[in-house]
Amino acid sequence: MFGRKPSASTTPGARRRAAAAGRTPGGDEATVTREGGKGHATPKRREAERGRRRTITAPRDRKTAYREARERQRHDRTRQMAALKAGDETHLPARDRGPVRKYARDLVDTRRSVAEFFLPLALVILGLTWFGTAQMKLFGGSLWLALVLLIILDSFVLGFRLRRGLARSLPDVSHRGATIYALMRSMQIRRFRLPPPRIKGRGFRRPSS
Repeated sequence: MFGRKPSASTTPGARRRAAAAGRTPGGDEATVTREGGKGHATPKRREAERGRRRTITAPRDRKTAYREARERQRHDRTRQMAALKAGDETHLPARDRGPVRKYARDLVDTRRSVAEFFLPLALVILGLTWFGTAQMKLFGGSLWLALVLLIILDSFVLGFRLRRGLARSLPDVSHRGATIYALMRSMQIRRFRLPPPRIKGRGFRRPSS
């Protein structure tokens, strides 16, 4: 009633409007920072995705990419061949890896297979057939038939023993491809088998783990 009339800028409504506009009631600009805030504007989604993108350095041309791919493949083959020769289980190729393949190799290496003599006997039979007399050719043909029959019979025995042994020792693991793998190994000469045999000597005994 008496005294100076309050200024419009100092009324409660003016103070609220000034605070919303980022100014102090006296008209001076002020920086309004929310307590506990980030202190900067939230980046847009496009900018955030651009920041998360990783720069990938591609080869300069197709020839360089092809050369690098060949180098990687050659390095992998060299490492796998070294693992085959040393019998290193950790770096073996996929076809030789796993307990099932290991069991099949050990079973083949503990016995004499007719199929491992196929190559040298086949050379002898071919020699008799091509350069021998009529009787020698007849003998070579009979020997060839006997060899094939023995290989088939021995393969059945090997497959039966392998399936029975795997069912007893590794019942919870897939046995797919184990029989073919064992038959292919049995056709190789022992000293040239890869991975090399772990078991020394011969004999019909259960493969060790």
